[in-house]
Amino acid sequence: MSAHHPTAPPLSATTRPPLRIGGASGFWGDSSVGAPQLVASGLIDVLVFDYLAETTMAILVSAQRKNPEAGYATDFVDSAMRQVLPEVVRRGIKVVSNAGGINPQACARALAALATELGLTLQIAVVDGDDVREALPALRAAAASAAPGGVLTDLVSGRPLPGALLSANAYLGAEPVARALAAGADVVITGRCVDSAVTLGPLIHHFGWTMDQYDALAGGSLAGHIIECGCQATGGLFTDWQSVPDWAHIGYPIVDVAADGSFVVGKSPGTGGLVSPATVGEQLLYEIGDPGAYLLPDVRCDFRQVRIEQVGENRVRVSGARGGPPPATLKVSATSMAGWRCSSSLTIVGIDAVAKARRTGEALLERTRELIAARGWGDFSATRIEVIGAESLYGPHASPPRLREVMLRLAVQHPKKEALELFAREQAAPGTSWSPGTTGAGAGRPPVQPLIVPCAFALPRTAVTPQVNLGEVVIAVPFNIPAPVQPVTGLPDPIAPAPAAGPSRCVPLVALAWGRSGDKGDLSNIGLIARRPEWLPLLWAQVTPAAVLAWLGHLVKGPVDRYHLPGLSAMNLVIHQALDGGGPASLRLDPLGKGMAQMLLEMPVTVPADWPV
Repeated sequence: MSAHHPTAPPLSATTRPPLRIGGASGFWGDSSVGAPQLVASGLIDVLVFDYLAETTMAILVSAQRKNPEAGYATDFVDSAMRQVLPEVVRRGIKVVSNAGGINPQACARALAALATELGLTLQIAVVDGDDVREALPALRAAAASAAPGGVLTDLVSGRPLPGALLSANAYLGAEPVARALAAGADVVITGRCVDSAVTLGPLIHHFGWTMDQYDALAGGSLAGHIIECGCQATGGLFTDWQSVPDWAHIGYPIVDVAADGSFVVGKSPGTGGLVSPATVGEQLLYEIGDPGAYLLPDVRCDFRQVRIEQVGENRVRVSGARGGPPPATLKVSATSMAGWRCSSSLTIVGIDAVAKARRTGEALLERTRELIAARGWGDFSATRIEVIGAESLYGPHASPPRLREVMLRLAVQHPKKEALELFAREQAAPGTSWSPGTTGAGAGRPPVQPLIVPCAFALPRTAVTPQVNLGEVVIAVPFNIPAPVQPVTGLPDPIAPAPAAGPSRCVPLVALAWGRSGDKGDLSNIGLIARRPEWLPLLWAQVTPAAVLAWLGHLVKGPVDRYHLPGLSAMNLVIHQALDGGGPASLRLDPLGKGMAQMLLEMPVTVPADWPV
C-alpha cells in the first residue's frame, strides 16, 4: 500500500509516506465517473466507496425481500469495478467499500465472479458481524428487566422500537478493515460500518496506529468524513456554486494523510470543481451533530479546533482533530415495515395554476378518502399536498411570482396496500374531470411501495463481534472496552459585538456565511461558516436558536441546539423534529433537509451600513 521499495527496511509510523486515498462514491446512485477518474490519475494507493446512507438500508431491505441474493449496492460491482478492476490489479491499488449493505457475502460472490470473468486473481475479504437481529430477543429482555416496562427506544425520537424489525445492523468501525488488509486482502467489502471507517481502516494498517492513538484516529476519521460524500468536498453543493468551474468534469476527492492524522485534500489535475477552505469546511460540518463529541465506534472526535488552510491550487491542509475513548455503546441502524406509501404528480398549466393545483390535490384526497372509507379500510395514515414551483417548503417566506405552470405532488401513506392501489387508480381522472390545463398523467399509475422506515438504537459494544472472512480464514475482531468517557469541555461563545451606533442595514445571511444542511433521521443539521472570522460574533448574536426556530418554525417542531467551532469560525445547528420523520417516513418533497440551509441563508441579518458585504 505504500510507495517505498519492497526491499527497503520497515518504516516506523512517523517515517512512512502519506497514504493517498481517493473517494469514488458518496452514495448509492453517485456518478460512474469517480472510480475511473481516480484510478487513471495515478495519485492514489487506496480507492474507497461509501454507499450506505440510512435511507439506503431501507432500499436494500426492500430489494432483499424480493430476492434473497439482493441487499447490496450492485453499482459497486456492475459499474465501478467492472470499469477499473484490471487497472486496480495492475497498479496494486487496494479497494475498500461498504457496498455489502445487508448482504456482504453476496456482494463478494458477485465481485469474485467478475474477477473470474476478467481472468484476474483477487483476494476478497468480507467484514460482517454487524447483523444483530438474532440478539434482539435478549436485548429486549434485558431492557425489560432493567426497569418495569423497560423497552428499547429509538435514539432520535425516544419512542419504543417497533415490535418487528426487518433489519438491525450495528455500525462497525475501522479495525476489522485494517485486519483484513493485514491478512492480505486486495478488496475489503463490509456491511454496515460508519462511513469514515472505509478510509480509517487503511490508515490504521498503513501507519500501524494502535486503537488508543485517539488523536490520529480522529484525524483519520475526519479524512474519511471529508471524502465519504464524494464531490461534496470538491465544490459539490457549495453555497457559492457560481464559483465552481466545470461541473460536468468535477474532480472526486483525494486525501494525502500523514502519520499524525493531518491531511491534504485535493483532486486530480485537469478536473473541474473547487477545493478551498470553504468547500472542505462545509463538508466538515455536514451531519456531525455536536462537533466536540462526534461519536464513532473507534474514537470520540473533537473537531472544534480543526484548522483548514489553502496550501496550493485546489489543495487544502486540514489539521487539529482531537480524539478520546469511544462510547461504551454502538449505534444500530434498523428498519421496520410501517405500511405502504404512494406519491403522484400532475402538471397544471395556465391561468391561476397554483390555485387549480391545490384544489385538484384536495379533491383527489376527498374522493379517494371516501372510496377507501366505503370499503372499511380506514383513513390515510398521512397525506401531503405540495405545489412544486409555488415555494411550498418556504411557508410564510414564500414569494412565488405569477405562475402559469406548476406540478402538483400528492403523497399518502396507508396501512393497507389495496387502499393505495385504489388511490393510484384515481390519479389520471383529473385529466378530464376538473382543472383546465391538467396534463402529465401519461406516465401511468404511480407505484405503491412498502413503507420501510429507518430507526436506530444503542447496544453495548461487547454484544457485537465483527469478523473478517478471507477465503477459509476467519478472524474475530472483538471491540475493546473503552476507558470511561470524560465530559466534553465547553468552549467560550463568541463575544457579541456592541450595538453599532451608526446607520445599519439588513442583508441576507448568505452575504455573511457559507452554509450546508444534512440529516440524521428527523434531525436537520445546518453548518454555517463566517465568510470572515471577524463576522462570527455578529452572526452568533443574531443567528440564535430562537431566531432559527422562528425562521423555520413552519417546518420544525422541536428545539434547536447550537455549537461553536472556533477553528473554522463556524457554528453548527442541530434542529430536532425538522423533517416530518425524515427519510422514507417523510412525505415532504425534501425529506432529507437538503434545502434547509438554503432557506436559512435567506434570513435577514442586521449589519453596520459600512460593512463590505
